[in-house]
Amino acid sequence: MRTTVGIIGGGPAGLLLARLLHRAGIDCVVLEARTREYVEQRQRAGMLEQGTVDALRECGAAERLEAQGLVHQGIELRFDRERHHIDFPVLTGGRTVTIYAQTEIVKDLVALQLADGPPLLFEAEALAIEKPETAAPVVRFVHEGREQTLSCDWVVGCDGFHGIARDTVPAEVSRAHEHDYPYSWLGILADVAPSCDELIYARGERGFALHSMRSPHVSRLYLQVPNGTDPDDWSDERIWDELAARFAIDADWTLRRGPITAKSVTPMRSYVHEPMRHGRLLLAGDAAHIVPPTGAKGLNLAVSDVRLLGRAFAELRRTGSEQLLDTYSQSCLARVWQATRFSYDMTTMLHTRPDADPFEHRMQLARLRRITASRHAAAELAANYTGLPLQW
Repeated sequence: MRTTVGIIGGGPAGLLLARLLHRAGIDCVVLEARTREYVEQRQRAGMLEQGTVDALRECGAAERLEAQGLVHQGIELRFDRERHHIDFPVLTGGRTVTIYAQTEIVKDLVALQLADGPPLLFEAEALAIEKPETAAPVVRFVHEGREQTLSCDWVVGCDGFHGIARDTVPAEVSRAHEHDYPYSWLGILADVAPSCDELIYARGERGFALHSMRSPHVSRLYLQVPNGTDPDDWSDERIWDELAARFAIDADWTLRRGPITAKSVTPMRSYVHEPMRHGRLLLAGDAAHIVPPTGAKGLNLAVSDVRLLGRAFAELRRTGSEQLLDTYSQSCLARVWQATRFSYDMTTMLHTRPDADPFEHRMQLARLRRITASRHAAAELAANYTGLPLQW
């Protein structure tokens, strides 16, 4: 097989990049190791920055998003049994965020790709990327029981943290920066209408809790738990009781309870790989960076990466210039580090460390008080949460 851009990974990053390239008249092939059913059912976050929504609209993948997405005007911070609203449009000049599950984005992009886009191969496992330093890299992969090769001008690794793309970058030029947090999230899906109109971020002595939603009828909630927690050790009743305790405020508000349909535990970590380009190999999304979910940046960073790539490849096709591709890693990493900082700040401000002393608790409260008392501080949070401008 021969193509201009070989894309490894059929998640939202790879699929969106394929859509952007298709609309720019650039041929590509997407290799996805899993089945279509697996990819379309894989549960991931669903908080979309303004720029992510705009990107899906621009590439014609927002019909269901427009009909089903839940637009949020802000978030609520809870601490000391108080509630504080952060109004995004007022603080950012009109920007909002939208709840729309990543699984639904993938379904939308897969449908478009199969209907009129370039090849999308499921159960096509990439084995190796060869000659990435040359003008003719090759991807070896297995599909339909036999090994095949994909010859490309460029290869984009959108194959996640455990994929092969990042490991292809030689160790002598790779720099990995990582931080593991001393707690995890116990997440649940519940068949019950959300108890709130906007996300609730609650900080308390018992630990952090987050109230989100997947739809008007399905709630998504999280509890801070120790690393190594087994979700089976938490009964449904225990989960609801602990959530109610952490969300409690001195006001008339009740947490709605319902059947829990899924439980999982997610470790918290930050990871950034530098550089995001090696020869004709470019990394995007989780292949290059991981952030804790507190700031809702993972999916949105991946979209930012491929928007930059889409523009860079379009510029190459139109003018022959590789300038945007040459600066891709530098441009992306500037944004990645800002999102990593924001996610770190949100995480450490709202979670209780197992070994925290009273001083640290007071510092967390001081940071929260500053945000809720200062328009400038609240505007900084709102600007980062809704998404910093994309620098071309």
